[in-house]
Amino acid sequence: MTDQPGSRPEERLPATRPAAEVVPADRFSAPPSAHAFGLTPERAAKIVRQSASARGVGFLVVTVVVAFIAIYYLYELGFPGPLQGLPFVPPESRLAADAAAQQVTAVERGYNIYQANCARCHGAKGEGGIGPVLNDQSKLYQHLNANYLRNVLTVGGRYVCGNPDSLMPVWSDAGNPPGPLNYVQINDLIAFLRATNDHEYVVRDPSLGEPVIDPKTGKEQTFTGWRDPKYQPAPDATPVPACWSAALTGGGGAATPAPAGSPAPAGSPAPAGGGAPAATTLQLTAQNIQYDKAELEAPANQPFAIEFNNQDAGVPHNVAIKDANGQEVFKGEIFNGVATRTYQVPALPAGTYTFFCTVHPNMTGTLTIK
Repeated sequence: MTDQPGSRPEERLPATRPAAEVVPADRFSAPPSAHAFGLTPERAAKIVRQSASARGVGFLVVTVVVAFIAIYYLYELGFPGPLQGLPFVPPESRLAADAAAQQVTAVERGYNIYQANCARCHGAKGEGGIGPVLNDQSKLYQHLNANYLRNVLTVGGRYVCGNPDSLMPVWSDAGNPPGPLNYVQINDLIAFLRATNDHEYVVRDPSLGEPVIDPKTGKEQTFTGWRDPKYQPAPDATPVPACWSAALTGGGGAATPAPAGSPAPAGSPAPAGGGAPAATTLQLTAQNIQYDKAELEAPANQPFAIEFNNQDAGVPHNVAIKDANGQEVFKGEIFNGVATRTYQVPALPAGTYTFFCTVHPNMTGTLTIK
């Protein structure tokens, strides 16, 4: 009977289900031989063989790893001396090669930093100018060490001579006030200033890093460092003064007088009453890091004087003379401008000489003795 509209639905009971029988099944599906607790001789022998193979493989892996670590360690830090020269041994360790390559890169970057920021005062080759000389071997030997240079670049010129009005500014951005150069640029600049002259470096474009080609020769432009690694100061050499201006006057702000009875030093005025003055006096002026005359003339075999007027304020100059063989025959006192000195030059034989500034070798001229 189906449900009719408006009537209660017919109640249906679930259909009865016959009882199911449980199918018997073994607890384990493995064969009965696998349930035995003892090992057969064949099974025991197989386990022993597998264990020995595993130990052999492990020993081989450990040996390979130890050998790789030893070889890589020697490759990184360098092989012992007896192994050097063998075909499979590199000439230097990888760390040493990378450090040398990084040093070259730092020097070449520092060269551009120096030319852009320092050459105006210290000269393109460190010969000095408004600022002190930097390419002096006695300074580079120990005085201009990395720590000293970093302090000067961080604090400025007042660190050198204690002069608060020093023209040397703060270059490091860690200074107060901060300068324009960051930590890496300061390190590159120091690397250039400390570079040795036994290596040739390539001049690179500051923005591209590519070698700069000389338009005349078509070859890469190169440069060498200033420091001579073989330089040794004389046993009786005195330390470089802490203040560079003191070196111009013998360290005490004034020329040290000669002992009694000794002759006057070259380039110094003749002492009062010590003989007749020179018959010939030449006039020479230095201004804007150059001499006002390119040629001078003096009599042969007769002493003469050079009245030297240094018009470059705060800049050291002098007059020195060398012969045709490049031998220095006279060196006048170095002094800061604005000032005047009269040099007493001893008699020179006839010939052509070169006069120049010891501090600025680019300042030169010709002296004719006849």
